[in-house]
Amino acid sequence: MEIIKAADVRQLIEDQKTIIVDARGGPDAWERFRSAHIENALFVNLETDLSHKSDNAAHGGRHPLPAPEVFGETLGKLGITPDAVVIVYDDKKGANAAARFWWMLKAAGHEKVFVVSGGIEALQKAGFQTVKGEAPSPVAAPRYPFDDYQMRRVDADEVAEAAENPDYMVIDVRENYRYVGESEPIDLVAGHIPGAVNIPFAGNLDKDGNFLPSEELAEKYKSALGSRDPKNIIVHCGSGVTACHTLLALTDAGMDGAALYVGSWSEWSRNDRPVATGN
Repeated sequence: MEIIKAADVRQLIEDQKTIIVDARGGPDAWERFRSAHIENALFVNLETDLSHKSDNAAHGGRHPLPAPEVFGETLGKLGITPDAVVIVYDDKKGANAAARFWWMLKAAGHEKVFVVSGGIEALQKAGFQTVKGEAPSPVAAPRYPFDDYQMRRVDADEVAEAAENPDYMVIDVRENYRYVGESEPIDLVAGHIPGAVNIPFAGNLDKDGNFLPSEELAEKYKSALGSRDPKNIIVHCGSGVTACHTLLALTDAGMDGAALYVGSWSEWSRNDRPVATGN
């Protein structure tokens, strides 16, 4: 189980020593956290803790991964040790920084990390109180012991090769209007990677913004993948963040092994690579 219902969070907290993490992105991430977060939640910032940005998104995209030793230091400052139970939520239905943090923790070899379905809104509906102000001071731990990200990653050349191979599937999880090239609100070029298929991440959620049950996610993606091995699946988005939402859904559905193209469209579209439009 990778995804946890808000109603089940309290029992998990009572049964085990847990660390609750509020993960947010965007230029106002800290201000949003300060205005309302779950009591005792620690803060991680997508822009500074979960990525290491360069001056040129053509190299690694808009949210490249930080070096393992740097992320290990971040985890240590949060007091996260290999035996910790970590619960993470965000304010984007789990679609943004929470899913990225889940992927990175899993890639560090961490076992017990759960994403709250529906994010902070679901927690509030389940009776959790929000507070304002600073995050509590965690009890720091040594740098988390890992040397390289263990979850599968691919580069642009591997994506290009896979997109031409019928045994593989490249999934673009962005909204359809971005995929077809109607407009592009963030990156410089509209369209998609030739050969990629569009399965928007929002389809992982129900009408209330909660993750679909594991069985429904399994049915959805088995239908999409056909006879392909999940290990032959590559997932990308705009900058390697919301792609983790679909990787989380696939894992929760029991379909492990899909790869993340971290650079995603933000890198691909800045390197004079071919661009497709339409469906």
